Amino acid sequence: MKLFDTIKTFAADESGAVTVDWVVLTAAVVGLGFAVLTAASGGMKTLASNISTEVSGITVDSGQTTTTTTN
Repeated sequence: MKLFDTIKTFAADESGAVTVDWVVLTAAVVGLGFAVLTAASGGMKTLASNISTEVSGITVDSGQTTTTTTN
């Protein structure tokens, strides 16, 4: 009879259920983060390439003028 009481107590105990809920919730958040990263990475690469192309075509004036003097 003691074995059946132990099994009933074990089946009724829900103390680990909260931990399982948090593990599932955390896994879902991590999975969603990876999905967003994967979806956005293509657009980010294109944007970075476009910015690189624009910036590489810019020439910067140093503001210094060279003067030559003759004696």
